[in-house]
Amino acid sequence: MKNRLFLAATAAVVSTLSHTALAAQVTGYQSPIAEETFQTEIVNRALAELGYQINDINEVDYAVGYKSIAQEADSDDISFMAVNWAPLHENMYKKAGGDQVFFRQGNYVEGCAQGYLIDKKTADKYHIKYINDLKKPEIAKLFDNNNDGKADLAGCNPGWGCEKVIEYQLDAFGLRDTVQHNQGQYSAIISETITNFKQGKPVLYYTWTPYWVSGILKPGKDVTWLQVTRTAHPVTKDTSLANGANYGFNINAMRIIANKSVAEKHPDAAKLFSVMTLNVNDVSAQNQLIKNGQNTPEDINRHVSAWINANRQQFDSWIAQAKAAK
Repeated sequence: MKNRLFLAATAAVVSTLSHTALAAQVTGYQSPIAEETFQTEIVNRALAELGYQINDINEVDYAVGYKSIAQEADSDDISFMAVNWAPLHENMYKKAGGDQVFFRQGNYVEGCAQGYLIDKKTADKYHIKYINDLKKPEIAKLFDNNNDGKADLAGCNPGWGCEKVIEYQLDAFGLRDTVQHNQGQYSAIISETITNFKQGKPVLYYTWTPYWVSGILKPGKDVTWLQVTRTAHPVTKDTSLANGANYGFNINAMRIIANKSVAEKHPDAAKLFSVMTLNVNDVSAQNQLIKNGQNTPEDINRHVSAWINANRQQFDSWIAQAKAAK
């Protein structure tokens, strides 16, 4: 009798676990930036090979993404974001609950630079090296597009995180009277900046890598990075690089975060998240394809398939390590 009860109980547990595994669904979150879909879809493809059911990507503001994943901390399903910019998003990450509600291990994409750039012609002619140089009215007026006496900085969308760094530095370096931080749809603002550059006008803008902008306005050839004279950052105490340069922003990594329960309930997915790595140059190359017009969901899915086919050994190693963890 005891054996029958034990077998029945075991069967019920196995049935429950099997049902949970089969029912486990995956929801990826990202911002509405199309250039982030490539990174997200590669994660989706890997999870699909592990047998998970993949839902449509939720495109939301970053803060909403963090909050949504945090609310799934104890869920049987999987919610993730492949674009946790670290340390840029650290305040948003911690505000949503940090390590208490998120699983985060490993760096997905490393070497992500960001900062301010101006056209090289103007930089060389007027010996401009630092964003602090724009405190001089005569330098700031070189980048004045609307005759208000201030330099027009093509800046960062509200809610991205980078806008808070820029606003902080405008105060820290005393640039409020000479620099106007233009915000809105970044794609439209930067397109206008590129048009101005092609017309031979001085340009001042914020950007990041990986992104297609630096494939058109090439640092070192067309444009040059501006530095800061000292670290002034709302999150980190030191933004200087090993070579002594200081661009005012840390070199970031894009990390994969997921709901906390992934570690216990889906160790294969947790292992996958911790071992996946994507070369920053591969992301930039795909972003350039988007800029060139290959920007439909079908195009991006084709780019993902092409990347997996070209990197099948690496991709398969992720799957093998994930399955071993399970």
